[in-house]
Amino acid sequence: MNAFDPQFDRRSFFAASAAGIASAGWAWGGQGEAESGTTDSIPKRKPRVAAINSVYRLRSHAYHIAGRFIHGYTRNGFHHQPPFELVRMWNHQQPKGDLGPSTCDQHGIELCKSISQALGEKQGLDIDAILLIIEHGDYPQNERHQVLYPRYEFFDQITEIFRKTGRSVPIFVDKHLSYDHQLAAKMVQTARTMNFGLMAGSSLPVTWRRPEIEPTLGTPFKEGLVCFGYEGDAVEVYLFHALEVLQCMLERRKGGETGVKSVEFLQGDAVWIAGDEERWSWRLLDAALARCPSKNTGPIRENVLNPQALLVEYEDGTRGAALNLVEQTSEFGFAATIEGWSETLSTCFYLPAPPGARFFDPLTYNIEKFFASGVSPYPVERTLLTSTMTDLATQSLHEGGRVVTDPALRVKYAAPKESGFFRGPYVDAG
Repeated sequence: MNAFDPQFDRRSFFAASAAGIASAGWAWGGQGEAESGTTDSIPKRKPRVAAINSVYRLRSHAYHIAGRFIHGYTRNGFHHQPPFELVRMWNHQQPKGDLGPSTCDQHGIELCKSISQALGEKQGLDIDAILLIIEHGDYPQNERHQVLYPRYEFFDQITEIFRKTGRSVPIFVDKHLSYDHQLAAKMVQTARTMNFGLMAGSSLPVTWRRPEIEPTLGTPFKEGLVCFGYEGDAVEVYLFHALEVLQCMLERRKGGETGVKSVEFLQGDAVWIAGDEERWSWRLLDAALARCPSKNTGPIRENVLNPQALLVEYEDGTRGAALNLVEQTSEFGFAATIEGWSETLSTCFYLPAPPGARFFDPLTYNIEKFFASGVSPYPVERTLLTSTMTDLATQSLHEGGRVVTDPALRVKYAAPKESGFFRGPYVDAG
């Protein structure tokens, strides 16, 4: 299946989600419930969550996301405790510094030996939602330097349990759906066929923006550019984040998302030449970098030793670019041109630093909304498209910068009315 229509069987999907929530016997207080202290929306029991992780160690994604379901996090400057109970955890690997056993012991969480046990298969699937957080850990890379995270394989195990038990629950998949776009498409199709909620993606679309910019739906974007800095063989690790930034903005353009025509990965002097030939915009790069607090001094052509760029051509003619400029910035800056505007739209997607990494606060909050409703706050088709672009970008890089076209890039969907990014403070109220 090469093209995806956002209007797939919506009526039956929402009906199934609502029925599942009602049968679970719980409700979610929503924004401000934990801070206000109200009790009128307290559920009969907290919905039960299982975490399926690659590793659970300091600074791993599971540590940050599952950990927030355990400890809570800051929301609008005040502590917010998710109205969910993390009851089971399964960790695929036990690296040095493994915190799984101690965390589970301290908080009464069952540390499981299999995915089946974590989901309570013997009890007929006795959990209400699943975190699938397969990021970090010791996994091999292929010839394109893609990390072979077994997200699809574990997702497949989970959905097999759905089939056996005759019940399904919402699944959140951290970051891209799979390194392989065909497997990513299978995951989306499985969720559609089985009528359960699927949410995926990065924290970038929902983290703080400086300034706080939310393009209205129907904005006539002409071109968008993201700059970032990542050093490592597995360029997909941060390229995916950059594409999530690009997509969460350009999907709001007039006509909605109509899909991508081609991707092309350049590096070295070819990046600067492409800019000089106006295949990407120096003006937009300057505007995006100007929003980045880490922007380096000095000429960019001298500073950046091995520039990399992914050029994206959309089906409707809109252009996109993601530039990896390690020596020039460590933030994600975005800039765009809009038809009829003389000014450039620009912002920085702000990521508070580890160890707290508070950009996981907005992601966790949006996961909460998803678990409560069974419907992702933003379309999983976005992550299908960014997963596909990331996969085919590594193919272009591996093949020396060949322009890659593929019907799988023609993902169509409608952007959400609200993107769900956090506004206001990102520190505790004094």
